[in-house]
Amino acid sequence: MTTSLALSSLALIAFWASLAAGNADGDALTALKQSLSDPDHALDSWDPNLVNPCTWFHITCNSNNRVVRLDLAGLNLGGVLVPQLGNLDTLQYLELFKNNIQGSIPAELGNLKSLLSFDLYNNNISGTIPPALGNLKQLLFLRLNENPLLSGAVPPEILSLPNLRQLDVSSTGVAGAPPAPAAFR
Repeated sequence: MTTSLALSSLALIAFWASLAAGNADGDALTALKQSLSDPDHALDSWDPNLVNPCTWFHITCNSNNRVVRLDLAGLNLGGVLVPQLGNLDTLQYLELFKNNIQGSIPAELGNLKSLLSFDLYNNNISGTIPPALGNLKQLLFLRLNENPLLSGAVPPEILSLPNLRQLDVSSTGVAGAPPAPAAFR
């Protein structure tokens, strides 16, 4: 009976931990929603009162109810990216291309250690590429092209990412990048 009680307790703790993680993911996504204009109401299902965001449109979660994919491509969204996105520590795909997102890329996105693909092309991103993106050791694809206000140089930390297969900064003001699209391997 003690073993059964211990297993039940562990299961309950794991359940509550997954809810807390879901809430942290939901908090990050709610901050993003609040920073964006959404004239086509694509994010109307994003209800911060739900336990976790896994039932929201444009979100994919893993079996632990953690966000692994954020697919907001081509939804006519405006506004800016928020540093809280860096809290989505299980995120693998960040798809924000073909919108009207402005402002800079938050350095906190360098915390997305599970990120495989980061697509921010065809927006109005400005500023420079944060060197913190060089922390994304799993990153395969970084597409920032068609952001004419993006400037500076590609940080060497990004050029030395071990798994990077494609870096595209064409149609930007970024200097010193390989020709686009750059296939490294």
